[in-house]
Amino acid sequence: MKNLVTLLSGLMFGFGLLLSGMANPAKVQNFLDLFGTWDPSLAFVMGGAIAITMPGFWLVTRRSKPFFNDVFHLPTRTDFDARLITGAAIFGVGWGLGGFCPGPAMTALPLAAEGTLIFVATMLTGMAASKYVLQRRDNHV
Repeated sequence: MKNLVTLLSGLMFGFGLLLSGMANPAKVQNFLDLFGTWDPSLAFVMGGAIAITMPGFWLVTRRSKPFFNDVFHLPTRTDFDARLITGAAIFGVGWGLGGFCPGPAMTALPLAAEGTLIFVATMLTGMAASKYVLQRRDNHV
C-alpha cells in the first residue's frame, strides 16, 4: 500500500506541475525577470501549495504515527551550515538559469526537449559528483 500511495502522490504532483505550467522553464524565468516579461503566476502556484500543505502537515503530525510507516521521519537539525548554504545557492542558480528544479525537470523529461535533457543530465551529474565528493571527504576525516 505504501508504494501505491507513493506512486499516486508522485503522479498527482507531476500532474499539478503540468497543469500549473511549472514544467515550462520559461514560466520560472519570466517570474524572475522583474523588469521584463514578469509573470507572477509562480507566486500563485507557491501560495496555493503552501495553503494546502500547511493544514496537511498540521493534521498529519497530530497523529501518533504515519499511515504507512512506524514513525515520522521529520528533520531534526535547525542549524545553518556551509553545506546547506552552498547547496541552496547552487540550487537557486540552477533554478534561475535553467528554469527548472528537479520535480518539474523530471515531469518535463518525457517531452524530450533539448534544454530539458541537458538540464536533467547536468543535474544528475552534479548529484553524483556531490555524493562522490562527500563520501571521499567523510572517508578521509
